[in-house]
Amino acid sequence: MPVAADLVPLLDLTARGRDPEGRFDPEVRRHGYRAICTAGRDAAAEVASVTDSTIPGPESDLPIRTYRADGLGDRPPVVLYLHGGGWTLGDLDGYDEQCRAVASTVGAVVVALEYRLAPEHPFPAAVDDAWAALCWVADHAAELGVDAGRLVVAGDSAGGNLTAVLSLTARDRGGPTIAHQFMVYPGVDFDYESGRWPSLEENAEGYFLELETMRWFGENYAGGRDLTAEWMACPIRADDHSGLPPATVTIADFDPLRDEGLAYAEALRTAGVDVEVLRHAEQVHGYWIVAPLVPSSGAARAADLESLRATIAALPTG
Repeated sequence: MPVAADLVPLLDLTARGRDPEGRFDPEVRRHGYRAICTAGRDAAAEVASVTDSTIPGPESDLPIRTYRADGLGDRPPVVLYLHGGGWTLGDLDGYDEQCRAVASTVGAVVVALEYRLAPEHPFPAAVDDAWAALCWVADHAAELGVDAGRLVVAGDSAGGNLTAVLSLTARDRGGPTIAHQFMVYPGVDFDYESGRWPSLEENAEGYFLELETMRWFGENYAGGRDLTAEWMACPIRADDHSGLPPATVTIADFDPLRDEGLAYAEALRTAGVDVEVLRHAEQVHGYWIVAPLVPSSGAARAADLESLRATIAALPTG
């Protein structure tokens, strides 16, 4: 099955719009990524309130943005959302449309985190910031007016990686309790050379996220370390995946990360974790970002959000 026909013009435009001079300049790439992420902001969903604030971080205060839809009732569930961008790109403004889509659909308050980015802040800075945010949300549930017993962690790409890492870390540290982990086309390994993941080569070019860019992200995040030796960077390499929260893993077939995402879902399932895989045969990495612009991507994201809504609705009240 080929890539969705309505994605082709956008993929062509993205390829033509690359700046060879700034391809590996973090600030240039951040500007371009933000432009792609905000291209659909005119279609962003309305929510009842959006509040910017900060929380204490490991080194300095961390920006968060809290989204509330109408009709949530008393002590609704809460979703901690962790953005993508290869641990190098992404911010609250760039992910505003996606977080509004989540908040307006799934029946939960959404707390989005802006964690520190590489290469200025390499591994484990993003993990440390995400952990601080998880603990803060759990500890301040009363202040937020949410049910800490229905705390869901979600994220796309690098944020999906952080979601997996938080779930492992919370298990090992005895909490906070995560009710569900929702990973959108997550990266769970940093092995780009051995051939372990055939989709890296099959989808190396032309599908929004490219292997060359992934290697650059990895170098930025590593800061000179071997990330394949770090399970907190490569959650698929953790010794034990048992006892983790139920999980949803979304997969795009035209994604370099396809095979490691499928393998992570299987690792969880083999360890006895309840896992749902949502696989989109015609989609590319980043379909959540371009959902307002591309009807097929919008339909894929809507299906993912409906799954998350149903999952949250089934969580027992804490």
